[in-house]
Amino acid sequence: MADKTPASRHPATIAAQAGGAMDDHTGGVVPAVHRATTFARGADYAPLNPDNIYLRSHNENARQAEAVLSALEGAAETLLFPSGMAAVAAVFRTLPHGATVLVQRQIYWGTTQWITDFCARRGMALVEVEASDTAALTAACVEHLPALVWVETPSNPWLRITDISAAAEAAHEVGALLVVDGTAATPALSQPLAFGADIVMHSATKGINGHSDVLAGALATRTPEAPIWQAIVLDRNTAGAVLDPQAAWLLLRGMRTLPLRMTRMSKTAQALAEFLHDHPQVERVLYPGLPDHPGHALAARQMPNGFGGLMSFVVRGGGTAALRAAGRLQLFHRATSLGGVESLVEHRHTIEPHTGIPEGLLRVSIGIEDAGDLRDDLAQALGQ
Repeated sequence: MADKTPASRHPATIAAQAGGAMDDHTGGVVPAVHRATTFARGADYAPLNPDNIYLRSHNENARQAEAVLSALEGAAETLLFPSGMAAVAAVFRTLPHGATVLVQRQIYWGTTQWITDFCARRGMALVEVEASDTAALTAACVEHLPALVWVETPSNPWLRITDISAAAEAAHEVGALLVVDGTAATPALSQPLAFGADIVMHSATKGINGHSDVLAGALATRTPEAPIWQAIVLDRNTAGAVLDPQAAWLLLRGMRTLPLRMTRMSKTAQALAEFLHDHPQVERVLYPGLPDHPGHALAARQMPNGFGGLMSFVVRGGGTAALRAAGRLQLFHRATSLGGVESLVEHRHTIEPHTGIPEGLLRVSIGIEDAGDLRDDLAQALGQ
């Protein structure tokens, strides 16, 4: 049988092989880090390599990581940024003064905070809607005629699931673009572009890198010829919101195990969600892998390879009981972020006390530790 083309290979193979990236100079199976900020020209002043002139626009390590992300995402083009928020900002900076944007309610607080401040400075109308309610999202699109619709699925920390296809249809019907924040799922579990999204955004700091040692963001699209994408490309190149070569190299290193890690995290998270669901000290578990989650069937269609490693649960007894449980955990590190190989716990009400987060809610990011050890740690922390 003939070998598959790179585009048709399984995501696990694309990731493990780093999309074929190697060190052509030495033959090393790991690509080199290229730190040069400028590149030489010949006696005729033509570039010795026409692909490399200046690091801000021509970053070999970033190109390698972008190529792998494009293959995993099913994208025609991907751009890396120095943080997830830099990627968010790159999208919104393309919008004109006075534009209307429709943003999902109760998503990552940092995204909402930045968008709110940016819209106020630019005279833009910000409309928030519960995007997991398809009827409400569709009605808001018709009423407000936004230029852009922004959703996050699964959402952080509520784990709400938005119907991407329906959101794309609603947005496109009124001439809007749909951008999906797929950070919690990563392209190993969901590809929003295949469901009609115009752009997908990731905080690559999280699951894509997976080792809690790189700050990065990403945007990907199937239509690089679109005006908004061309504006984003120009803005990144001229404003300099680019990823450092060393960070890009580390990101590519992390992506080699992305499908493997997400499969393990999803399997463990499912087991822990089922354990917590039946625990007497837990009021509610927010995880789309549970059959009683309102978005379970939709998540199963949009995330056929697993439901991810992010979940939240509400401890009986409110904030005091939740903080006591978090303080007793031994394997879950008390720290922000998600998607790393180590499990984390966060008392969200402490971080965002004015956003309607229940005081008893704990958000956990499941790592790749033994599932039984994590279950035992949760059991002793909750008192059983």
